[in-house]
Amino acid sequence: MTEADKVFAGNIPALYQQHMVPMLFEPYAQEMAGRVARLKPQTLLEIAAGTGVLTRALAARLGDTAEIIATDLNQPMLDLAAHLQRGGGKTTFRQADAQALPFDDGSFDVAVCQFGVMFFPDKLQGYREVRRVLKPGGSYLFSVWDRVSANAFVTTVSDALAKRFPADPPRFMERTPHGYFDTDAIIDTLHEAGFSEVKVETADKISRAESAASAAAGYCQGSPLSGEIEARQPGKLWAVTKAVASALAERFGPGEIEGEVRAHVITART
Repeated sequence: MTEADKVFAGNIPALYQQHMVPMLFEPYAQEMAGRVARLKPQTLLEIAAGTGVLTRALAARLGDTAEIIATDLNQPMLDLAAHLQRGGGKTTFRQADAQALPFDDGSFDVAVCQFGVMFFPDKLQGYREVRRVLKPGGSYLFSVWDRVSANAFVTTVSDALAKRFPADPPRFMERTPHGYFDTDAIIDTLHEAGFSEVKVETADKISRAESAASAAAGYCQGSPLSGEIEARQPGKLWAVTKAVASALAERFGPGEIEGEVRAHVITART
């Protein structure tokens, strides 16, 4: 992972919310919120909240029964999340580094992170910090994407970009969002961090986008891929996005498109 992989600023938060959230993150947010609700937490920490898709689902499920603190490294993402939050629960948004959480030991019943741990430079330190701020008997739930080849849209996007840039294709998706899928290694690191029980479940879903153009805009402009594309062909971001959209439409057809996605949901207990 590079430093640029962690930066979600400029136009990215709005494009991420418009295109990526409904396509990829909303279905998993509903499932994750249901898992958290079954634990009946009174204090809940969300890490890498992004634009708040899971935060909103949690608030709707938990209502006033839990205090939710939603954190993210990128303040622009949190600003949009706070703007989109419309009541439902006791929610606070706070900028925080997941590897140096600004909370006391034993502060939370549950911690949750949807598709965020892949961005932590030091996974072990990130897990140790969560372990530290959880109460005895607390739970940490998080999700990671499976490899690129198990996810239909991103496979097509990556193939299209490799065709466009054969000598030096952008590798953000393979390197970071889809680069942390070895569940045996994840389990080992969680045990090293002090978690006593770890369970992994694979969750297959269908991802939908309103069009190939929307999906392409999400991947190419609503993520750090945009910076990699611009670095290779300055001023050609829209042209590359159009080429990716054509590849998606060729594989998945006109109009609304859908494809298989796969992630792993991990539950770890202190």
